[in-house]
This record gives sequence, structure tokens and C-alpha cells, in this order.
Amino acid sequence: MTENELSKIIVNACFQIHRELGPGLFESVYEQCLYFELVQAGLPVKRQKELPVIYKSNKMELGFRADLIVDRKAIIEIKSIETIAPVHQKQLLTYLRLTGLKLGLLVNFNEALIKDGIQRIVNNL
Repeated sequence: MTENELSKIIVNACFQIHRELGPGLFESVYEQCLYFELVQAGLPVKRQKELPVIYKSNKMELGFRADLIVDRKAIIEIKSIETIAPVHQKQLLTYLRLTGLKLGLLVNFNEALIKDGIQRIVNNL
């Protein structure tokens, strides 16, 4: 499955969750629901995956935690905030660079329309 095909599945799952629950819940609720939807779709998903960072040849055991990693191809960063700031996009791009993954989806469920809350971030895709 390509990153583009994977992206369509993830975005559709986000639409379903948002249509059912609406905005205003905690990020952890949306994360759990999205995890459920993606696993139900038969995708391998890691939740709150701890990933190391290599700094000056030293492995830092816990560099960051990715909300969801899907099929070892995409990172999903989930938010439930008033507005996405540019730093959130840069954060996800940093995660992509550190992992070597090419696709990231920044999803803010705290939008009236979920289509306004999904941003695709790519790293050499």
C-alpha cells in the first residue's frame, strides 16, 4: 500500500470519528478512536510509540512519542486545540526526518469541519 492510499484510509477514518463525536474532546479520546478505526481496517498501528533520537552519535532512549504510526509509513499527530501553530507542522516534519518516514498527518479534531483540521506533511515524498 502506498502512502497516498494509506492517507485516504486515515482521512476517511478521521471524518467518521468527527462526524460521530464532533469537536471538543481530549486528544486522547480521538487518538483511541482513530487507533480503533485503523486496526478495524486491518492496518498495523503503533500507539504512543517511543522513538529514540540520535544526537552526536549518542542514542537518547526517549527522544519523542509518536501518537500513531501506521503501517511503518505514516505518523499521525493528533491535536484538539483552537488553532494549529506553525510549530506543530515543524514538529511533525522533525518526527518524519528522525524516523525516515515520508508521510505525516497533522489532525486537529477541534474544528467545526474536520477537512479544515487535516494537514498533510511530507518528507521527500
